[in-house]
Amino acid sequence: MSLDLKALVRSIPDYPKAGIIFRDITSLIEDSAGFRESVERLAEAHRGKGVTKVAGIEARGFIFGAGVAIALGVGFVPVRKAGKLPGETIGQNYALEYGVDTIEIHADAVGEGDNVLLIDDLIATGGTAVAAISLLRRTGARVEHAGFVIDLPDIGGAAKLEAMGVAVTALIAFEGH
Repeated sequence: MSLDLKALVRSIPDYPKAGIIFRDITSLIEDSAGFRESVERLAEAHRGKGVTKVAGIEARGFIFGAGVAIALGVGFVPVRKAGKLPGETIGQNYALEYGVDTIEIHADAVGEGDNVLLIDDLIATGGTAVAAISLLRRTGARVEHAGFVIDLPDIGGAAKLEAMGVAVTALIAFEGH
């Protein structure tokens, strides 16, 4: 019998500002059975798809992505904020509500022949995930699948990824904003 993962996610009203309901996955990862099942479900959804690397978006994507990489028997690629990785990197800018941010990977982390699975904890607007897919594809790698623990479908991020030819798997959906 599978766990009700949605019941393990804490909802915090009016955080970080009034009118927002923050979906906090820390309560899920604090539950060993819930955490394990989340990683196993994400891995199982992508088993047999030829994944050669898992990329996780800083920071909570590291938590789930590393576990999925281990479960699939492949390497893990951290997608980090600018200036956090040593050595040669390549970056991708993306728009924020007020300004621009940059994410980076090591220049030699992936390349032609790699089939990369993107993992993060939550998909909302999709801005960071779109930037990560663009960055990974610039190396010549294929990115055809992305997995998330939580989708906020009314915000539309998953649809943006699907428009890029990326199949989206989410374990839980929370309607509304």
